[in-house]
Amino acid sequence: MQPQIVLLKEGTDTSQGKPQLISNINACQSIVDAVRTTLGPRGMDKLIVDAQGKATISNDGATIMKLLEIIHPAAKTLVDIAKSQDAEVGDGTTSVVLLAGEFLKQVKPFIEEGVHPRIVIKAIRKALQLCMEKINEMAVCIENQSKDQQRSLLEKCAATAMSSKLIHQQKDFFSKIVVDTVLSLDELLPLNMIGIKKVAGGSLEESQLISGVAFKKTFSYAGFEMAPKSYENCKIALLNIELELKAERDNAEIRVDNVKEYQKVVDAEWQILYNKLAKIHESGANVVLSKLPIGDVATQYFADRDIFCAGRVPEEDLKRTMKACGGAVMTTANDIKANVLGLCERFEERQVGGDRFNLFQGCPNAKTSTLILRGGAEQFLEETERSLHDAIMIVRRTIQHDSVVAGGGAIEMELSKVLRDYSRTIAGKEQLLIAAIAKGLEIIPRQLCDNAGFDATNILNKLRQKHAQENHS
Repeated sequence: MQPQIVLLKEGTDTSQGKPQLISNINACQSIVDAVRTTLGPRGMDKLIVDAQGKATISNDGATIMKLLEIIHPAAKTLVDIAKSQDAEVGDGTTSVVLLAGEFLKQVKPFIEEGVHPRIVIKAIRKALQLCMEKINEMAVCIENQSKDQQRSLLEKCAATAMSSKLIHQQKDFFSKIVVDTVLSLDELLPLNMIGIKKVAGGSLEESQLISGVAFKKTFSYAGFEMAPKSYENCKIALLNIELELKAERDNAEIRVDNVKEYQKVVDAEWQILYNKLAKIHESGANVVLSKLPIGDVATQYFADRDIFCAGRVPEEDLKRTMKACGGAVMTTANDIKANVLGLCERFEERQVGGDRFNLFQGCPNAKTSTLILRGGAEQFLEETERSLHDAIMIVRRTIQHDSVVAGGGAIEMELSKVLRDYSRTIAGKEQLLIAAIAKGLEIIPRQLCDNAGFDATNILNKLRQKHAQENHS
């Protein structure tokens, strides 16, 4: 009798071949069904509750996929598709998941009948090549248009991205804000230079764009209210220094044999703090921002000298202020001179809803902007932020890649027609496979019809007839 050879550890599940392929396709199908109804302007939102009981309302494909916590290894690839689409393009996450799932669904019968996966992949690659050629041929270039035409097109792109979102009724208002936001950036269009702050309360139309930096007022001590709340042509010191007396962190031990010696130690501590504050004051700064806490003594010291100060400023806000106003973040008070201070035309503290915001406007290097969003519930504000993120990404993408094609399922129908026509000119198994992929592309217009409550079969028949006519526009 042959001895039993154990290669894999006990409990390892091994499955290969056709049954596993079919199982993978079925797993992907169930993921597609979860996001299918969110597509398009008539798509529905999903309410997802996580293990901690936090509810999220969204119809953004990537957000839903992330929150589903999928464990099936094949279905996870669909989540990765949605994530990469979200990171690269920003919108269209539901569409890519739908298309991937539908292609799998269309080739499933061929797999069941024993067609080799290599042949299927070869047909898919050929179909992809044909689609890319057709898309490049039909794309409308926006490079040669005037500034007004280009801006109008960017606003349309932003409005299209928001038409399926929660804020679609305010898309005209937000599309202008989004285009202004993206156009205020430099040539590289860095996303981290756009700050989005959420303030509960008020209506959506009260949202505003600050061309500069704005962040929420940080924790402050009593003397803070005595400091001025607005400056013209101010100088800004950006620090990474703790300006307060603090308990010794290390187990330092100082032995003193009389009270005078102890008093000298206390005085030395105070003197170190006062030396730091004096050097900051001598630099000529009107506004002091620090990543670390600014204590009550320092706050009172600055207030007496008409200097505004804010401690515990979040790092991203400090970096954006540095990029917009110039200067450098200092880690010591000894080197603070005029050339390391930031500059801005106007600084003010303004009340927005229930919060106070510090606003830096008229920055010389201002390649940054901040969106302050208003709205009712917390979930509503979060979904508004996600929708605006998608719109910002789309406008940014349009500026970087200067060509567009028709949306709303139009391009998919045309590609489907091209593939169907091509499939009839070739022999072999690829003929059936390319025809199947052509049918798979129709999922976008079909799902848009289903979500809007129309008869999908009837409308698709009309669309095929329109696309088959030679003079279609």
